[in-house]
Amino acid sequence: MRQARRAVAALTRRQPARPLFTDRKSLYRGHLPTNPLQKLAATAISAAKALKDPRRADMVGVLGEATGRVALEKIRSDLKTTREGRLILSERPVVDSTTINGDELRQLDENTFGHAYGRFLERYGFDPDDRTPVALVDDEELAYVLLRYRQVHDFWHVLFGLPPTVHGELVLKWFELVHTGLPVAAFSALFGPLRLSSKQRRRLYDAHVPWATRQGRACTQSLLAVYYEKCFDEDMDLLRKRLGVTVAPPLGTSSPKSASSA
Repeated sequence: MRQARRAVAALTRRQPARPLFTDRKSLYRGHLPTNPLQKLAATAISAAKALKDPRRADMVGVLGEATGRVALEKIRSDLKTTREGRLILSERPVVDSTTINGDELRQLDENTFGHAYGRFLERYGFDPDDRTPVALVDDEELAYVLLRYRQVHDFWHVLFGLPPTVHGELVLKWFELVHTGLPVAAFSALFGPLRLSSKQRRRLYDAHVPWATRQGRACTQSLLAVYYEKCFDEDMDLLRKRLGVTVAPPLGTSSPKSASSA
């Protein structure tokens, strides 16, 4: 949370005449209330900083929190239409080191989703605690929806067979753009390809964007309405079939490992 506060504070440090945070009461732990003008400033400056340096996951995160209200409300509505989605909103599962044990997951049968996810964490040296908390969303339930989106991101990497490289992240962002409508996914999908070589960009637009567009519409339900923690012992192929998920086309030449995703 200190990172979030520092990132947002940096955006408005040139405006000392106006307080950064309003006098409104915090709605959840770590919430940083902001007024509409401050959100507009956060949007503009975080977008500029993220464009200048796409590795600034803190700026991409601020951008997502400042711009995602309408899409988050749609996602919440979708969650409430299914029993599993309502259960997620009720129980508020959190993906972190207190709930995820990679060693135990890797002991599951090799064909299970949980085993694949455990191997993913081990192979890429990821920690379930890496996802940053939400601070700027002025609705406690929507803040959880955004946090859940961030925390299931690696589950989606596993489901779609996408490595967490720059190229792999961009393919996933195109899927997220179509599937969730979140503006931050659009930002990454449209401007992130600048980090690829010309050959990788051709591969992205020729093979992966069409796949991501089709897949974003083909899922049998919102993938945010899946209680993944209860799916760890499911056969991976059967889980993909149930969710309407297909593995992404091969990426070809590997691109550099992505710093992180917001």
